[in-house]
Amino acid sequence: MNESEYNQRVDQLMFAIEERIEASGVDVDFERSGGLLTLTVELNASQIILSRQPAIREVWLADLSGGFHFVCVEGTWASTQGGEVLADRLSYALLQQAGEAVTFDI
Repeated sequence: MNESEYNQRVDQLMFAIEERIEASGVDVDFERSGGLLTLTVELNASQIILSRQPAIREVWLADLSGGFHFVCVEGTWASTQGGEVLADRLSYALLQQAGEAVTFDI
């Protein structure tokens, strides 16, 4: 995937996350700035941060339990460590930090 394709996929990913957060009604604010999408849980001010890493064509997710790296494989953002997909990791992070289940189709 070239840089242009990567940037387009990440833009689509972040937009889809924002749309799903908005539609879910979960009490989470989001802000996109530069290459970051920051989700802030209103209940406890904890954050989940997604960042684009264009040099290595990855998206990184940081939550209270640590940092995770994802690469787009056949349209799915999959962990570079194997097994987990970004949609599941993000859903789990929101459940742990906001206490609400939100599913993502990303």
